Amino acid sequence: MGMTMTQKILAAHAGKQEVRAGQLILAEVDMVLGNDITAPVAVREFEKIGIDKVFDTAKVAIVPDHFTPNKDIKSAEQCKMIREFSKRQGIEHYFEIGEMGIEHALLPEKGLVAAGEVVIGADSHTCTYGALGAFSTGVGSTDMAAGMAVGKAWFKVPPAIKFTLTGKPSQWVSGKDIILHIIGMIGVDGALYSSMEFAGDGIAHLSMDDRFTMANMAIEAGAKNGIFPVDHKTISYLAEHADRSYTAYAPDDDAEYVREYVIDLASLRPTVSFPHLPDNTRTIDEVGDVPIDQVVIGSCTNGRIEDLRIAASILKGRKAAKGMRLIIFPATQKIWKQALQEGLLEIFVDAGAAVSTPTCGPCLGGHMGILAEGERAVATTNRNFVGRMGHPKSEVYLASPAVAAASALTGKITGPDALDHTIGRNQADES
Repeated sequence: MGMTMTQKILAAHAGKQEVRAGQLILAEVDMVLGNDITAPVAVREFEKIGIDKVFDTAKVAIVPDHFTPNKDIKSAEQCKMIREFSKRQGIEHYFEIGEMGIEHALLPEKGLVAAGEVVIGADSHTCTYGALGAFSTGVGSTDMAAGMAVGKAWFKVPPAIKFTLTGKPSQWVSGKDIILHIIGMIGVDGALYSSMEFAGDGIAHLSMDDRFTMANMAIEAGAKNGIFPVDHKTISYLAEHADRSYTAYAPDDDAEYVREYVIDLASLRPTVSFPHLPDNTRTIDEVGDVPIDQVVIGSCTNGRIEDLRIAASILKGRKAAKGMRLIIFPATQKIWKQALQEGLLEIFVDAGAAVSTPTCGPCLGGHMGILAEGERAVATTNRNFVGRMGHPKSEVYLASPAVAAASALTGKITGPDALDHTIGRNQADES
């Protein structure tokens, strides 16, 4: 029996000819990642080990992005701790305010992850890098500490589920809609500790930003990781960002999958996840009348330049609904600057948006967009658990940048293809 992409990567990093689902292995890692919430715990555990230096100063990345710019004294102390640790250790990839970004957008942009690599990060959405054909997964802070110390990690080889994507998605269907559809189909535990492996001719129609979004949210289906094949788009991205060699793995023809799904992308509609789990999905045609108070566009899931362009194409020349709080977070400084140069930020501001420096703040209910009791938000983030963005009695609806931008204009959940009709009707009602 052959191996999947994930199994081949893990076998190579464990120095084995082959591995099988359920097997315990010790594998070398190519990158260890932490942020301002998880890295302080890892630093304390690292210091308990008694090792003076991290295993490789070029293979550790620390990115304070969750409560930064520092929201209070405690978050400032957390950042100071990891800043001083990074300086003592000589860690090359420490990124803070002014040069930073949201970690899972920043690392690919900086070329710190490539195809065929193994990445562990003390953040559940580390699975993002599967878009590049890497095995990447979230771990606890203790595992991060051990990874920094010895450059290795224990894994149980995951079984794989194959998702064959066919056809071409329609105009307003993006990677966010596809992964929400999948999560709604299989459930938040539908891929529990499994590798979600994407295949099929439909992948050719997905941009790298689409793929980053989909791999990012594999964890929302309970997966160990999500992974895409390496094609010409991946190769072009790596050529632009990662100046080093890499290995592109492909699954064997007789690789074993515990389940297989075929998804016709042409049949999908923009999809919204209702509170309070990502699998509580409805198409835009099934949403009904849901008024909202706030829209957040950004995060490690949908804060890339393509996301901002889509939002700007809808917001251009229009105004957010009266009383609507529209907050936009480009995912990195580079994306922020590119959006500035393309005139996107002016479009956002003219539409009534507040445009922020890169931060994870509102996504986890940290700062810069907290919800009060009874308030509702449409967000391009990745989780909508109870109290995720603020008060336990607030509600978060997950959607694509297109749906989020359209909703900001109408003050209720709206699909972009119905936008002109909806705005016209609302204006007529007001008159």
